[in-house]
Amino acid sequence: MKKSVKYLPREKQEDLKYLVSMILERIPGTEMIILYGSYATGKYVEYDSRVEFGIRTTFMSDYDILVVTSGAKDKEVGQKLDNIEAIYYKNQSINDILYVGETGNTEASGHGNADRQTPVQFINEDIKKLNRDLSDGRYFYTQIKEEGIILYNRGRYKLERRRKLRYDEIAKQAKEYFDEKYKKAILFFDQTRFMYDKKEYAMASFNLHQTFENLFYAMRLVYTLENNKMHNLVKLLASVRKYSEEFEKIFFPEKTEEEMRLFNLVKAAYVEARYNPGFRVTKDEVEYLMAVAERLFILVRELCDIRIGEYERSASAAA
Repeated sequence: MKKSVKYLPREKQEDLKYLVSMILERIPGTEMIILYGSYATGKYVEYDSRVEFGIRTTFMSDYDILVVTSGAKDKEVGQKLDNIEAIYYKNQSINDILYVGETGNTEASGHGNADRQTPVQFINEDIKKLNRDLSDGRYFYTQIKEEGIILYNRGRYKLERRRKLRYDEIAKQAKEYFDEKYKKAILFFDQTRFMYDKKEYAMASFNLHQTFENLFYAMRLVYTLENNKMHNLVKLLASVRKYSEEFEKIFFPEKTEEEMRLFNLVKAAYVEARYNPGFRVTKDEVEYLMAVAERLFILVRELCDIRIGEYERSASAAA
């Protein structure tokens, strides 16, 4: 893992140094502190403000921080991290006030505007569980290990390497991932029906997007045990179509421009249904896409059941 954040702007380095000191002061069982996500990969957005569809929107990347502990109670650590987060925001707000009082310039260096303070998101794991998950190749933690940056290391433990899994372990993981993502897809489809009944067709299209997204995630995880956060339905469809030609037939049975238009409609709904008051979706369009979703549910379950069955047969043969 990388160990330096010198590529980050000075104020970001200072933020992280402050957060590390707060964690070490308040959580004595801390073994490691790891920065992951966009600030670790260098793909962060410091501050983005733009007018879209007549509405000003802003976006900032979070500091994503994994706090690894040993022998600590999860609930207590969670409460302490919540307190650290509150102190961090309060401290930054006070600094902004002092800075503005001295300079009178509320825009300099982003100070004087609490909305521009970089948010922080903590997660906590016990070192033993983390190493089990790394050894088992759990995709979320293996990605953190591959891309993350060590901000602090007590030096008592090493992070495990991913080992070669037995087929029974692969089957177990695949089942867990399938159940998680398929259940989420069902929940989003339930929300689609709710919004449809309320005649909120734009929000129904957003929930359809989330339905499709989670069904694609289920496929990717069952077939590879790996996944990365992605919302672009074009890329998600491209990543699973190699497992079956039926994906293409579900979305584009006649290969018409209208089918492509409706696919692009639900693709755009991830952003536009939430932020564009002028985004229009009709009852007929939602009904068509709901029918597509119903066929996709069936296909994904069939293909995932087949794949998990192959893992289980391989496990039995190996035993």
